[in-house]
Amino acid sequence: MKITAIETFPIMVDRPHLFVTVATDDGLVGVGESGLTWQERAVAASVEQFGELLVGEDALRSEHLWQLMARAGFFPADLVASAAISAIDLALWDIKGKALGQPVYNLLGCLTRERIACYPHNVGEDDPAALADDVRRTVTEGWRFARWGLPLGGEHFEPAEAVRAGLRALEAVRAEFGDALELCVDIHTRLDPPDALRFCRAAEDAAPFFIEDALRAERPQAYRRLREHTAVPLAAGEQWHGKWGFQAAIEEELIDYARIDLCLAGGLTEALKIARWAETHWIQLAPHNPLGPGLLGCRRAPVARFHQRRRARNGRPARLRADRRVPAANTVRSWSRAAHRRARLGHRVRRRRRPPLSRTATRLRPHPPPPRWSIHQLVGR
Repeated sequence: MKITAIETFPIMVDRPHLFVTVATDDGLVGVGESGLTWQERAVAASVEQFGELLVGEDALRSEHLWQLMARAGFFPADLVASAAISAIDLALWDIKGKALGQPVYNLLGCLTRERIACYPHNVGEDDPAALADDVRRTVTEGWRFARWGLPLGGEHFEPAEAVRAGLRALEAVRAEFGDALELCVDIHTRLDPPDALRFCRAAEDAAPFFIEDALRAERPQAYRRLREHTAVPLAAGEQWHGKWGFQAAIEEELIDYARIDLCLAGGLTEALKIARWAETHWIQLAPHNPLGPGLLGCRRAPVARFHQRRRARNGRPARLRADRRVPAANTVRSWSRAAHRRARLGHRVRRRRRPPLSRTATRLRPHPPPPRWSIHQLVGR
């Protein structure tokens, strides 16, 4: 099963996405996604360069192809290259699932659990009362977790004020909802070590489930000081790429939850190595995924099978389209030429609704073997 073509499909809207397809000589097409948001053009160029290496190779040799992409050049793969490798690797796993007629999780040892705990993202962090109202809404919907970001506090970010406001919000939510609700606070890498340490030490009384990305991502070793002086659970890793990016955090047990992003860390091939490595140090996983339906489909089953659940009335697969008008000047390459033409003519290009999922869990189920759809059938000619 030889690779015949690799294509990129940037969607440059409010939150851009970059999808990648890998086609084979027997008609199978795998779909992957890159996770380096707002760097889609750079990643697309990297994908196209990797295509020169991969066309003609066996699509089932995912480990060999991963090594080829990561090590074939003189310089090590950086963040842009890792995002490109991730998208291609996910597409290759999608091809494996389609070729064998199995969901990808069956290729990794089959189901371990039938339900996965999830959390929403709450809003209103700048106003404790508004945040509590939003948390109350999600609790009513059945969520067992609440998660929000550090207050921004206006046009300019002031770390000291953000720490104080963030602690007030955390204490207010905990006081109203008690210990039954798990709380997560995402710092979004906005604090330096002194401010992050001040926040985490003071947050211990509220017993959060974890504090996410408390420090900037450039130097994982900075978590040493934080880990030594706070007992609050720490989650990090969504901006790290490759096993080497996680090395210090895992080997020195600097974090409690690894936030592996499959679309950035190196795809499923590399993420599996990081996950198993973390397991030997009692570090749990909280995968990062703010992206499109491609990654969700790959994690549930072959991507085409994800789309199979939502069909048009004529029996053909439902179409994926950009969710807003896409000016030609802001579009490198859309999902399809037809969609691009519609956008240039000013027609509104609507996004199809995603398959309904449980509010509190994503249920993994085996599915019948998928039909062999092309990317043009998935996204519309």
